[in-house]
Amino acid sequence: MSAGRIVAAARGWLGTPYRHQAACRGAGCDCLGLIRGVWREVMGDEPEHPPAYSMDWAEPAREEALWAAALRHLCAKPLDDEAAGDVILFRMRDGAVAKHLGIVAGTGARATFIHAYSGHGVVENALSLPWRRRIVARFAFPEEG
Repeated sequence: MSAGRIVAAARGWLGTPYRHQAACRGAGCDCLGLIRGVWREVMGDEPEHPPAYSMDWAEPAREEALWAAALRHLCAKPLDDEAAGDVILFRMRDGAVAKHLGIVAGTGARATFIHAYSGHGVVENALSLPWRRRIVARFAFPEEG
């Protein structure tokens, strides 16, 4: 899958308001909804529809539900193999389940990522050291058909 196509699709979601469990460009999405929406734009139909989920992402049960779903549909990559278009999974605090996703938009000294963030909507932020420290997994979209 073309990194440029993935990043362009993700940038098309910039400014979309944050809405838990939503996946509608311009109307609202959460971090998973952003990935789902980009998938629909670049890959076609979603491979599965997620069940209803709470904002804590199964944290009390210590279940890595988001990570497991990513492994079912995306291609795992080494953490240090950074490329534009990658889907990155974050653990927001030590000991918590991984429950935030973003798409790498730029690499190198000015690396950025696009994500839907509560209170901010879909934004493109610097992939700064505090964000990098939280990355626990990296994935690529699968190659087309």
